Amino acid sequence: MTSSDRSQAVGVNKSYEIRTYGCQMNVHDSERLSGLLEDAGYVRAPEGSDGDADVVVFNTCAVRENADNKLYGNLGRLAPMKTRRPGMQIAVGGCLAQKDRETIVEKAPWVDVVFGTHNIGKLPVLLERARVQEEAQVEIAESLEAFPSTLPTRRESAYAAWVSISVGCNNTCTFCIVPALRGKEEDRRPGDILAEIEALVGEGVSEITLLGQNVNAYGSDLGDREAFSKLLRACGEIEGLERVRFTSPHPRDFTDDVIAAMAETPNVMPQLHMPLQSGSDPILKAMRRSYRQERFLGIIEKVRAAIPHAAISTDIIVGFPGETEEDFQQTMHTVREARFANAFTFQYSKRPGTPAATMEGQIPKEVVQDRYMRLVALQEEISWEENKKQVGRTLEVMVAEGEGRKDGATHRLSGRAPDNRLVHFTKPDAEVRPGDVVTVEITYAAPHHLLAEGPTTAVRRTRAGDAWEKRNAAPAQPQGVMLGIPTLGVPAPLPAATGGCALPS
Repeated sequence: MTSSDRSQAVGVNKSYEIRTYGCQMNVHDSERLSGLLEDAGYVRAPEGSDGDADVVVFNTCAVRENADNKLYGNLGRLAPMKTRRPGMQIAVGGCLAQKDRETIVEKAPWVDVVFGTHNIGKLPVLLERARVQEEAQVEIAESLEAFPSTLPTRRESAYAAWVSISVGCNNTCTFCIVPALRGKEEDRRPGDILAEIEALVGEGVSEITLLGQNVNAYGSDLGDREAFSKLLRACGEIEGLERVRFTSPHPRDFTDDVIAAMAETPNVMPQLHMPLQSGSDPILKAMRRSYRQERFLGIIEKVRAAIPHAAISTDIIVGFPGETEEDFQQTMHTVREARFANAFTFQYSKRPGTPAATMEGQIPKEVVQDRYMRLVALQEEISWEENKKQVGRTLEVMVAEGEGRKDGATHRLSGRAPDNRLVHFTKPDAEVRPGDVVTVEITYAAPHHLLAEGPTTAVRRTRAGDAWEKRNAAPAQPQGVMLGIPTLGVPAPLPAATGGCALPS
């Protein structure tokens, strides 16, 4: 069936809305779901439609304890709308769908389609089958049917893109259910990855983020322990590719050849997101994290020696079962020593189906909250001190779309420095488009952003800016709805997840 035939089958006026929760992997999967639906003839519902679409898709996350309550609450709000709109369809996919399967239809019988993490390519077929047969379709594959990057994709940005290099995870962290839902690690062939990147650059993309559940374990499925560092170096050979990032690595697999590749490949950005989770050796052991505090800090020291201006961020879980005040103080010590540019901090919550959920020594909520607040205060202080070191530096900033919520009122624009710090800068007289690059001097630092209040030193129009302009000059397409993830111009500050699947790394 051709795209034209498919359009006639579903009706060109049928609209869709995708609500995305969780991690970067889910965000990228939603780009594919959008591509599949548009290839089948659907159009995106206007932004803010809030369920007023012919097809509403929930791309779910199972990491948080209350993820199912949130899903069923949202499904419940759509039930009366569906009653009023004959032909409206609701689909549920992602990690929670993979976990709960038939339970979703039992609790919310008005759902039409349930699909898992391994068969997102089946969504249009399942929707059509549900329509014809007038009954819910539940299809959960137990293993990957086809690597998702082969599917149609509607990317959220014209100038920056996610590129999956692997799916799944071989780790067994006791707080994480993701490996059970996304399966064992499967790596893409380097040639396929590089071909996708080259094609993206040909379309105007100038920044890519290599994406994997445990990105620097890449190669374990290929039998090459240095495959990831080789991939980084190969990215450096692609003409027109200005910025390369990756998320999220695991300290266990972070080897010296990767550090060397980062330092020696000019377009690999001086930024690293390295999940700590805890600074206590006993807690790391209980988490089944295969490194200890000394090993973690040793990696940070090596990275800083090779890349002095690197901005390093992390994930930290507070209140893991059995955590004592002494354990917590070891985390605080590690944070002081590492001096992260920023940290994504989480209060431990039970993930149903994980070993940690049934461990003894669950910490009272008020204790977890107190430790969390102390950790946040410490990291806020360090983030501000580290950002103040940027004052006076001249930086190249890639202009972003949607990063500065107050830009209209302040007459500023916003973008990302090479190290991924958010920079707000005075709007220059010359036209500047998302994807273009400006040179500015930092004049002020806050804990979570930098300001360049003086005149812009230089504006460099780029092919990425051309790509953005071309996309926005085309006939307006209704925009969809993305929830639970920061907006995506340049792929969002890393990690983008707030309690999502970035945690396993």
